[in-house]
Amino acid sequence: MPQRKDIPLAQITEPPGGAPGEPACEYPGCREAGRFRAPRSRDRLGEYHQFCLEHVRAYNAAWDYFRGMSQGEIERFRAEAVFGHRPTWPFGALRSGKAPWEAAGETSGPSPLRRPTSERERRALATLDLPAGVGLQEVKARYKQLVKRFHPDANGGAVEAEERFKVITEAYSYLMGCGYA
Repeated sequence: MPQRKDIPLAQITEPPGGAPGEPACEYPGCREAGRFRAPRSRDRLGEYHQFCLEHVRAYNAAWDYFRGMSQGEIERFRAEAVFGHRPTWPFGALRSGKAPWEAAGETSGPSPLRRPTSERERRALATLDLPAGVGLQEVKARYKQLVKRFHPDANGGAVEAEERFKVITEAYSYLMGCGYA
């Protein structure tokens, strides 16, 4: 089994000599390769100085992001940093202070969701003499009224009433089967 060689950290981070095309250290009078980046200023964090290891350590030791800021500015920065310096607002509130449905001019509360009706659903509702968009309770109540009126036992076995009863029952069954209301 081969033995592990201990290589000094300096040899790993700074190989001797700079590679061609590497930037030079920006510290005045330094001839080393500028392999390490350091931000230019608080206002230009995306732009960097290029320094050698010795000078980037010195630059970073002297770097103070908050230099020149008042205590109030530092506290505001700290509070905004919690949310990544993005705008925030109270949960569930609009700038007008109204609920979304009130902001649109509707003050009675959120409108119930109306699902689109198919042609067959519209025909079934028309059979029960109901408009589109009625709820489950209205469908059930109307069905009970029509069953009492057109049931064969209530009409002495009249063929027309029996046929109408079948159509009403089919329409009601379809509406309940497709999850109406």
